[in-house]
Amino acid sequence: MACVSRPLRVLIVDDDALVRTGLAMMLDGAEGIAVVGEAADGEEAVALAGTHFPDVVLMDLRMPGVDGVAATRRLRGTPRPPEVVVLTTFDSDDDILRALRAGASGYLLKDTPPPRIAEAVRRAADGEPVLSPRVARRLMDRVAVHAESRRRARTALAALSPREYEVALAVARGLSNAEIAAELLLSVATVKAHVSTVLAKLALDNRTQLALLAHDAGLE
Repeated sequence: MACVSRPLRVLIVDDDALVRTGLAMMLDGAEGIAVVGEAADGEEAVALAGTHFPDVVLMDLRMPGVDGVAATRRLRGTPRPPEVVVLTTFDSDDDILRALRAGASGYLLKDTPPPRIAEAVRRAADGEPVLSPRVARRLMDRVAVHAESRRRARTALAALSPREYEVALAVARGLSNAEIAAELLLSVATVKAHVSTVLAKLALDNRTQLALLAHDAGLE
């Protein structure tokens, strides 16, 4: 957390000089915030952070050379890691998740109003996560979709008998009928019968679909 007795030190990282200039002018005019440096790529950002020790880094995502994700990961691994808030035009699920997994504490889009960017800097310095509303909705939608897929898959598998369930999980693990028979102490003919019944009950066409269903249920 940043010391409250001095302005928050901010490093701006963007490969567009006009964007850097605009952000610097806006943030330098915000109460309690001081821009201590500007970098055009991730490599320069890491170097400047080691000199200026910013509290918060506003990080562009896609830049030549070392991109924002790699730079974020490197910054968060330093002895005095700054908070990193991604500020980008890209809001794909992959971009968002890569940045957050690398250690970013915030993800804002460049259409975010200037006062909200300044507020995000303050919140990030206080250890609070900050997300653009659109980004937050995408993450919630992703979680909801995955949760619903898991619920449906588990509901479907719950219709199986205990023995059918064991066979289904064995199929999902990639075992052959002979291997399943040996593991569950059944005949191969009995295993084949169980597999056929499982596929019919679940309205599936093949073993691959069964494996995918188990994956969706989080059981493979």
